Amino acid sequence: MTLPPEFAILGHPNEGKSSVLSTLAEDDSVRVSPTPGETTVCRTFPVIIDGREMLRFTDTPGFQNPGRVLSELKNRFSTSSDPIKEFRAYAALIPELHDDCELLSPLERGAGIIYIVDGSRPVRNVDRAEMEILRLSGRPRMAIINCKVDEEKHLEAWKSEFRKNFNSNRRFNAHRATYSERISLLEALKSIDQDWQNTLDEVISVFKKDWKNRNNVSADIIAGLLQQALSLKLQENISSATSPARAREKLFAAYSSKIRSIEATAHKQIKQLFRHNVFNYELPPHSLLHEDLFDEKTWQMLGLTKKQVIIAGGIGGAALGASLDVAALGHGLGMFTAMGGMAGALGAFFGGEKLSKEAEFFGVPLGGNQIQIGPSKSIDLLFVLLNRSLLFYQYTINWAHGRRDYDSLEKVDSENGSTLAFTRHWSARRIKICHHFFKAVQGNGNDHSLPPHDDFRGLLLQAMEEISQRD
Repeated sequence: MTLPPEFAILGHPNEGKSSVLSTLAEDDSVRVSPTPGETTVCRTFPVIIDGREMLRFTDTPGFQNPGRVLSELKNRFSTSSDPIKEFRAYAALIPELHDDCELLSPLERGAGIIYIVDGSRPVRNVDRAEMEILRLSGRPRMAIINCKVDEEKHLEAWKSEFRKNFNSNRRFNAHRATYSERISLLEALKSIDQDWQNTLDEVISVFKKDWKNRNNVSADIIAGLLQQALSLKLQENISSATSPARAREKLFAAYSSKIRSIEATAHKQIKQLFRHNVFNYELPPHSLLHEDLFDEKTWQMLGLTKKQVIIAGGIGGAALGASLDVAALGHGLGMFTAMGGMAGALGAFFGGEKLSKEAEFFGVPLGGNQIQIGPSKSIDLLFVLLNRSLLFYQYTINWAHGRRDYDSLEKVDSENGSTLAFTRHWSARRIKICHHFFKAVQGNGNDHSLPPHDDFRGLLLQAMEEISQRD
């Protein structure tokens, strides 16, 4: 049985080795600590796709005595056919060389080298000793400058040293690396050893196929969320002893709670799909996802623009086109909690027209002994839920697995509504696809077994691909 390629992650303590490994392996179970020397034994993390191990990365302790290790290796280099193996046998009996002995174990079994340095500091003599040790090992090797901060004054010095000792070198921020940057790094690994090129080509091909599959599943999850939420219908009987306003308030609370639950379940599935399992990252405090789903700000920022309202109205009729204004009026009145005055308020809104008790607002009758909420008659609910899901998707795919700065989150999304709402600049063609999906869901009622509209699913995949390609 042929073993998959193995890469040992090596470097000085607290240089970001574990963060790089966690991000490359998409494994947030890797222990990442700011305390030097936390890693004392090697630990291998396999990358498994569809039950097959494609690649393995090995976390190692940091160098502790590079000067002494280099001296011992040089003494054995001219007399031994395997100086690494001979040194490890010697160092195994010396406690202070434990970490240095341990970190060389994957090299003894043939692993490639990924050497990590913090590019924000200057090159030191101990770094040169470490690089010479790795050069003498004879193993294929790449150096990575893990820039923890935007500090570039030492980069050229590092690159100069790397050219002397490594087959390749790259800049890579383990806390901010996107999917495309991880793929780019794997592509670069092919250049360090020609014998691994075909194997790594296959690994990269499988990685890309797996990512495409995740997007396909994400599209199904989002379409399913929309289908459930848009077709949701709840009813409530009003007895003579029950206040109609109180009954409507109670029913809307149940309705909104159910939709929030549907959304939360879908977002959790997306998060697990992209292998964020251990650490529960928090969204930035400014994120619109912290706003309540039925808050007026949410609908203003993530719903249809006025231009898109006109487009939607042209496709589906005046009632559909006016949905944004109706939604805004509903927010102003407290969203069904003041239904006793709703008929008069809506009549004033529509030019003084008198509305009967049989009239409905968002599917809720304005009079009678039974009230009903849903299925939603506002296409804005589709756009609000869709934009929130795409925003959550963006956070999830761009949260590197090696990132742990939960308490100091930078501003990822802009306060500008045009960037928060992915659909804000969508074309009339895309709005039309959304409208057709919306009408199809309304026609299907509560039958969630029906597949999503193919055109709408294709639109979701296109939107996710655009997000994936963003810097």
